[in-house]
Amino acid sequence: MSAIARPRAGEDFTSEYQVYEPYKAGLPPLGPYFRALWARRQFLLELARTNLRAQHYNTTFGQLWLILNPLLMVLVYFTLVYIIRDGGRGPVFLAHLMISLFAFRLVSSSISSGAQSVVGGGKLLLNTAFPRLLLPLEATLEAVMRFLPMIGVYAIVHVVLGLPIGAELLWAVPILALFVIFGAGAAMFTATAQVYFRDLASFLRYFTRIWLYTSPVLFYAEDVPEKLQTILYVNPMYPMLGSLNDAVIEGRTPPFALLGASLAWALGTVIAGTAFFISREREFAIRL
Repeated sequence: MSAIARPRAGEDFTSEYQVYEPYKAGLPPLGPYFRALWARRQFLLELARTNLRAQHYNTTFGQLWLILNPLLMVLVYFTLVYIIRDGGRGPVFLAHLMISLFAFRLVSSSISSGAQSVVGGGKLLLNTAFPRLLLPLEATLEAVMRFLPMIGVYAIVHVVLGLPIGAELLWAVPILALFVIFGAGAAMFTATAQVYFRDLASFLRYFTRIWLYTSPVLFYAEDVPEKLQTILYVNPMYPMLGSLNDAVIEGRTPPFALLGASLAWALGTVIAGTAFFISREREFAIRL
């Protein structure tokens, strides 16, 4: 039962009564919640910077590894594809592999870091009052900060290879924004699920690896046989990666069917993820 704190005799309490309700899943008033979330945007930025500094990304070698790690992964995958295809992939495919793998890592890093964001913030959750949605959003912001240096690296390769530079390239900005929105929504799902299923983080490593192999990163979408096209259609990364490849590599406006599917996946995931996370966040302190 709920309890109401009433003033004792001789006391003149002017503050409102405190009502303690038993836990019940559901959404709080969203207006005040999101206003509180927006008011802590500076805290969100500083928390992301602090976590990156804790991982030594503010040092020279840390920043160098931030660039070298994905580049080495690109070279490994390119060599593997080159051997399997018996030299059938040229430098343009290297550019496709780079931008696609960097974008995929943006999402996968959001998901894996998001899974640890709540369970790894136990003391912060217990001792500080703030909208818990900040935690998966911070994980996504960290992934974005890691991704930004990769844009400069890819830009050099893009220019050296003589790939198209025109107005169509501007489509990359909203498309990458959809990657971020989708990654944030997925991070909210994994952050919530990890509280209840502590082995989820171990499973995610295998899931993201399989997801990578079934996404148009190591291959072009048009290389997929017709009988396997269903795999692409149920993959949320397909329309986003396809749109990005059209805008950046091919230098053309992405088909509106791909753009529409990308927008639907991104908005649907972030809306559902936000509702799922907020409806369960009041139980996090008990579970932790």
